[in-house]
Amino acid sequence: MRKWSIAVRLSLLVIMAGIIGFGPAFSVLSSTPDPPTFLFTVAKHYEPLAWLRGADRFSSGANIFLQDNSGRRPLLPGFAASADPTISFDGNSTLFAGKLKAEDHWQIWEVALEVTTHGAAPRRVTSCADDCVRPFYLPDDRVVYARKSAGRFIIEAADRASGKTVQLTSAPGDFLPTDVLRDGRILFEAAYPLGTQGTPELYTVYSDGSGVESYRCDHGPARYSGKQAASGDIVFASSSGLAGFTSSRAKEVRIPAPAGEYAGEIAEAPSGDWLLAWRNGKTPFQLMWWRPGARALRSAAAESNSNVIQPTLVVARTVPKRHPSGLHDWPHANLLCLNAYTSKYKFAAGSLHSVRLYARDSAGTTKVLGTAPVERDGSFFLQVPADQPLQIELLDSSAKTLKRQAGWFWIRAGEQRACVGCHAGPETAPENAVPMILLKSTTPADMTGASTHASSGGH
Repeated sequence: MRKWSIAVRLSLLVIMAGIIGFGPAFSVLSSTPDPPTFLFTVAKHYEPLAWLRGADRFSSGANIFLQDNSGRRPLLPGFAASADPTISFDGNSTLFAGKLKAEDHWQIWEVALEVTTHGAAPRRVTSCADDCVRPFYLPDDRVVYARKSAGRFIIEAADRASGKTVQLTSAPGDFLPTDVLRDGRILFEAAYPLGTQGTPELYTVYSDGSGVESYRCDHGPARYSGKQAASGDIVFASSSGLAGFTSSRAKEVRIPAPAGEYAGEIAEAPSGDWLLAWRNGKTPFQLMWWRPGARALRSAAAESNSNVIQPTLVVARTVPKRHPSGLHDWPHANLLCLNAYTSKYKFAAGSLHSVRLYARDSAGTTKVLGTAPVERDGSFFLQVPADQPLQIELLDSSAKTLKRQAGWFWIRAGEQRACVGCHAGPETAPENAVPMILLKSTTPADMTGASTHASSGGH
């Protein structure tokens, strides 16, 4: 058996790591010669997944700090609590969740970074009746954040000039934004199946609330605190450590990082180093520098009895693409399925006969909206209620359930949505064919409840 030198073996590992899309397997340990300015949050207690049950992640309060070449200092000494910092696209301001008094609800605020040392007052952005947290900037002077309503978190976008708000999520469960992607979509976390009390998973939605979908459909272990890296990959915390989604893979890729627990929410420096929150065992989280592939972490910020989390670099960023809304001025929405047989579930040819649609009211009661035909090629076309939880069930010719959706989804008012298949995965491309349901009629089956009877369906 041929013996390889250590240098050759390390070179092979570098090549292998590059193939999976997360850089070299090892790198020489080096300090950051000119560390960038960054913000971070210090919290006595931090529960990353408390939002899953509508609870506060910072039950004992938190405070944002700024660290630069001059040292470390509180960003908002006049606030009883502050957290969730995010930097404007020009790098000059930050949005954050804050409480002026300890008894206040969390609200979204903004402060100009270059004048904080001169006593300039932060400007309040929201006036929520309950907590508003986890803000992000959107193009065109808009912001997105999570607002607590009836004990759970929903995602809302607001136009700061007009004050108009749009609710982006319309399903049971809790939702929390984690990033705004460069393609204009909002990356958020919610339980899987969507609208349940399950395992945290990553989803995307456009800034008008349309086009909601899971980022990947392999639905592995817990995924949360996702951020987009400079490469375009999505990096997140999982129950197995750090992991990510690359453009070349339909499933998650494990990132070979040093052992320990990661809180996600990475910040990537121009040098390529990542600033991330890490801990070993039950000790508090601390901020560490890490060059992807390196064998060790380098300390960036730590507190003996508090968690140091949510690293945010104070740098200008590329403005995400603007999403021109395609919503119509309708009270309902249209849903076209091209082929329900295109699915991770196996259906025998000719077995799909009809589709049944369910809705859920504000009291949590599930009701049947009706059934509609599934054509021989698996296509169906529905007109559905907008901005409320919906669920699909596929039936055979004897009305026996073949598959019922486990979670819930929604469609915005005026949205015309086409899917490749039932749980086909967002990476699946449609066939170049006109669906039979549209050859038969371009009028969708009315499932809005406006008619007194439902379409019975059939071939």
